Amino acid sequence: MKAPLISLKDISFSYGDRKVLDSINLEIYEGERIGLIGSNGAGKTTLLYLIMGLLKPQKGAIEILGKGRTKEKDFIEVRQKIGFLFQDSDNQLFCPTVKEDIAFGPLNLGKTKKEAMEIVRETCKILGIEGFEDRVTYKLSGGEKRLVALATVIAMKPLCFILDEPSAGVDENNVEKIVKYLKNNAKTYLIASHDREFLKDTVEKIITLEKGKIKY
Repeated sequence: MKAPLISLKDISFSYGDRKVLDSINLEIYEGERIGLIGSNGAGKTTLLYLIMGLLKPQKGAIEILGKGRTKEKDFIEVRQKIGFLFQDSDNQLFCPTVKEDIAFGPLNLGKTKKEAMEIVRETCKILGIEGFEDRVTYKLSGGEKRLVALATVIAMKPLCFILDEPSAGVDENNVEKIVKYLKNNAKTYLIASHDREFLKDTVEKIITLEKGKIKY
């Protein structure tokens, strides 16, 4: 049997004396499309941050792409190959224009400027945001920022997507674009969301985070 892309073993995490995750075990295999639900404060975002190395567990082991990940340098490869969508788009978008934001990842991966601009065009077309390329990022609406933030992730062509509330603040028409992309173009992903309708359209399995434990 193939090894999982992502493996969390006995992961625990607390904020002060408030335990958020209590000996969590989770495996994500290539081709799996998983939804993660739970009440506000249940630890969904914390779990995603641990996968991406943005937080460190107080207990347990993280293996991603077949390697143990403990130090910051271990997560450089993870962030190149696992695409992460922050819950707050403003944490993702920091360039003056949309095209610069979308091109940032590909350029960092060694693409030429010409190659990166082609990826920008392809990605905007996939999400139906052609014409956005020269727009000023901070002037976009919340829903438009969400699509552009997702575009920055798609442009990296990741092996797996980790998405935190991708449909939040997005109108119905643009939610349809996200659903269509995920169903037709993304093979493996974990989506944390309160939007059960969105999950019903995009995932094959839902897990619940409750009282620090994962329930299947």
